[in-house]
Amino acid sequence: MLEIFVLGFLFGFAIIYAKLNRFETISGMATLEDLTVAKAMAFAIGFGMIILAFEIGFGFAGYHVKPFVLGGVVLGGILFGIGMAILGYCPGTLAISVGEGSVDAIVGLIGGLFGGLVFTLVLPSIKGVLGPNLGKVSLESILGNHGILFYILAFVFGLVLIYLSFYLDKIEGKKDKKWLYSGIMLGILNPIIFLKVVQNRPIGASTAFPYLADKIVGATTNPYFQKIQTPGYWEVVFLAGALVCAFVFSVFKKEFAFQCVYPRWEKYKGSSKAKRLVYSFIGGFILIFGARMAGGCTSGHILSGVMQIAVSSIVFGFFVFLSLVITGKLFYRR
Repeated sequence: MLEIFVLGFLFGFAIIYAKLNRFETISGMATLEDLTVAKAMAFAIGFGMIILAFEIGFGFAGYHVKPFVLGGVVLGGILFGIGMAILGYCPGTLAISVGEGSVDAIVGLIGGLFGGLVFTLVLPSIKGVLGPNLGKVSLESILGNHGILFYILAFVFGLVLIYLSFYLDKIEGKKDKKWLYSGIMLGILNPIIFLKVVQNRPIGASTAFPYLADKIVGATTNPYFQKIQTPGYWEVVFLAGALVCAFVFSVFKKEFAFQCVYPRWEKYKGSSKAKRLVYSFIGGFILIFGARMAGGCTSGHILSGVMQIAVSSIVFGFFVFLSLVITGKLFYRR
């Protein structure tokens, strides 16, 4: 448990270093006014992809590819992007921003707990919508055993994503390189967590929400809770470490503050705190419900899954980005 907490603490530091958790940063991605998240994620995935391919090839780690459940991945990705745009956080950064005192993040977290609970309750009736399950499809499963072609393609894909991160940085024209250092940290931390001698699993965050919600209300006898019990507990401890990291550093830097309305929100949606908190709850609910439909989020699907070149995660990432940007254009209007 202590090791998981420490890894979460390090994850929190990697995120807060470039302020990847902030509402301004993530909502800025939705409106295409801030590319920090896209740059950091592209570099982290590309860098980690290369490390992980050789790590698994030498038997130091194993694959943890999410199944390609077509309906769940597509519809869940769309809902996730909508929730992320409205809320301005993803499941992992939500917990981190709570540690910094963000009131809207606290309300969004509560909305996420409700989203996780409702998903648990309605899952039996929506299973038909989630399918079909096309299996755990990845570059490795397509090519078979690890051959030279696999390593070449993994290396090339990784380099393309790294190049993309620098290309986006050039377009944006900012001198601040904190996104790069955050990307390096995330690109190293995830493969470390994958190691068999460490945790033998990827980073994840959204399973913590239905796990906690089900525990709180006592809905623990259903098949879904039994399925998520182990990963859910792991992610709760992991996110607790990230939350504590954010709290410690925000207090140390004298940046801890209870705040719910930020400049970009005020610019487009006004200064009403009540309005912001209502949308935070709604956004959190949609975000987690979508994540559970898809079986993962930005941490478990996009960061960890695309790093494994998993088809389900690539498709999820595509629909999340598409939905995020469309929602951002429609929702953030003056």
